[in-house]
Amino acid sequence: MVLTVDEVSRRYPIHWLVWNNQHDELKTNLENKKYTEEELELKDPRGRTPLLLAVTLGHTESAQALIDAGADVNCEKDGWTAVQEATSSGNAALLSLVLSRRDYQRHVLRSCGIPELLRKLSLAPDFYVEMKWEFTSWVPLVSRMCPFDTYKVYKRGANVRVDTTLIGFENNHWQRGDRTYIFRGQGRSASLVELDHEAGTAWCERVEPAAPGAECPAPSARALQQRLAAPISINYLDTDKISFERNKSGIWGWRQDKTEPVNGYECKVFSANNVELVSKTRTEHLDKARRSSPRAPLAGLLALADSDTSAPSTPLLTPETEEPPRSRSREELNVVSWEEYFSGEAMERDIGRPKEITEKVQKFKATLWLCEDYPLELQEQIMPILDLMAAISSPHFAKLKDFIQMQLPAGFPVKIEIPLFHVLNARITFGNIFGTESGAAHVQCIAEGRRAACVLDDACFELGRGYRDAAAPEPRGEMDHDERLMHYAIQQSLMDAGTHDDQVDVWEALRGARPPSPLHETQLQRYEHCYILSYLISLNEQFLYI
Repeated sequence: MVLTVDEVSRRYPIHWLVWNNQHDELKTNLENKKYTEEELELKDPRGRTPLLLAVTLGHTESAQALIDAGADVNCEKDGWTAVQEATSSGNAALLSLVLSRRDYQRHVLRSCGIPELLRKLSLAPDFYVEMKWEFTSWVPLVSRMCPFDTYKVYKRGANVRVDTTLIGFENNHWQRGDRTYIFRGQGRSASLVELDHEAGTAWCERVEPAAPGAECPAPSARALQQRLAAPISINYLDTDKISFERNKSGIWGWRQDKTEPVNGYECKVFSANNVELVSKTRTEHLDKARRSSPRAPLAGLLALADSDTSAPSTPLLTPETEEPPRSRSREELNVVSWEEYFSGEAMERDIGRPKEITEKVQKFKATLWLCEDYPLELQEQIMPILDLMAAISSPHFAKLKDFIQMQLPAGFPVKIEIPLFHVLNARITFGNIFGTESGAAHVQCIAEGRRAACVLDDACFELGRGYRDAAAPEPRGEMDHDERLMHYAIQQSLMDAGTHDDQVDVWEALRGARPPSPLHETQLQRYEHCYILSYLISLNEQFLYI
């Protein structure tokens, strides 16, 4: 149904101003609080909020006015977010605006959820469990490259610690490391610490409700170039058609429900059918060379990074090579009339740049091993941990969380095998609960009959010594005690002859100050050896001179 101008401006007043890019009037109305919050997030007949419409049309000034008024940047249509639409426009200024605001709103949403997360953690019983991740593939070469890792999860009160050695996948290589994440609840706030045991560094962040008016810094020019030079991709599991079926064992006529033991627990085996893995890629913002440039095959098969933040598969743009992608004019972006758009009827094409989408859909079968008497509770104990790890660690935790949030059959999923990408599956197994199978550091298992629990030491959630701030510069190497004595001896041997006042005192050479207390007898002996060594060096030099 075709609407008149009055009908459109009355039903969708903000959309109408955005469509005509009347940003001055829009800004004035927003500053005067003329619109309600519902109108600010109202969707038009095509399913776009005013902000998403402004971004899709490339109207930077209107988008700025809506963002200043508090519009939600985490909006989407057909799975494509405002950040991805800004990337598609090729407008670096618009992308910077939307990206910085999205990061800020994510930070606010995350920090506001901290009190509720702390409440859930405090109410849940304490536990220790190990999550074994095994990555498999039907491709022989890829299967040989797939690693495995065991996440060790400690939970006591509102404190959580996770140890891992698998960080992610980048540049066709699995990223290994030795990391520990420590989340410590403190009242209504929390602290998050990431320890890199190999580098000896500690990265600390205070997580608390964001202060009003705080803003995230704008992304760097390099980060914007990376996004503008890379395809836009989304990957998700389509769960609308999933159905669960109990697996059978035996031969025809004697078939029965299948059960298997997993880490000492008898589990029922289920299959999740019609699991569809959907991958979509957009390239309309790239030039022809980048659209057709070959991509490293394993990078496409195994990339575990979130597609929204993936690095480009082609070299970054540099001023010496070519110009960065340019945003197109309104005439290029918008060839659809307002009558067509607001009518809600089918259109030959949508607004914005003509989308160039490559879509792949592949069906998989997931497998679950469920136990009804497992000592852990999925919703109370495991889901808060998955929420936390999905936010601070690898994105495959987010995929596991999305799968578990479905309406699963009764029981705890002791073992799960789900698809991550078209050729990559993940098998997750829970084991060593409370440290009953094998001992764990800082964990004391308490067993009484078939019931078990554990007590975690305070040292489990402490940083320990020997770590430096990850943001601090690399420390300069210091000489050990013997090396400094040798250095002093050589320095003394090279000095010209002079009075006693010309000589450098031992403590001035080693410490830069005199000792606050008498020296120990053994230390004095070492200094005597130092003087003897310097004397021998000087004799050797005189001998060589002669």
